[in-house]
Formats: sequence, C-alpha cells, structure tokens
Amino acid sequence: MPEMRMSVRWPDGVQDSCYSPSRVLKDYFQVGQSYEVADFRDLSRSALTVASERVREKFGIPCSRAADQLACIEERCRAFAAVPGARVLVEAFHE
Repeated sequence: MPEMRMSVRWPDGVQDSCYSPSRVLKDYFQVGQSYEVADFRDLSRSALTVASERVREKFGIPCSRAADQLACIEERCRAFAAVPGARVLVEAFHE
C-alpha cells in the first residue's frame, strides 16, 4: 500500500507529521487549508478509518498504525477543544 504522511501545524505552532497507510488523506484534506480542530479530528477519523479498512481488505487485519495515529490526533485535539477559533493547518503531503 502507498503509505504517506501529512505535515500539520497545530494551533500552538507545533508542527507534526501524521501517518496514513494509504493516500486517502488527499481525499479529505488540502495543502494550505486550515481546519477547525473539531473538523480536523472528524476528517482524520474518517480518513484513517477508510485507510485502515483498505489494509484490512488487502491483508486481513486493520492497520494498527492508523489506529495509533488517530489516537494521537484525538488526544492532541482535546488539548485545543476549549480554545476559541483554534485551527489546524495542513502544510504538506509526503509520499
């Protein structure tokens, strides 16, 4: 499967690299676009669930790395849940 990473910048200025076991992130996010934290979380959940299912269809088991990445994103998003106007910027895709 074609793995990829997505560089994001969190509301506190920290840059992070998010993993996906497929290129599905490109179907959900656009480089240069910022997303409200809750929207970013929800889109990440959808994208990584699809990616994990693609792995399951091909190899018979879901992708644990996608699940781990989603857990990290959800934890990070919780930190900004109470910050009004907090947004996550998608900076780049890396294949």
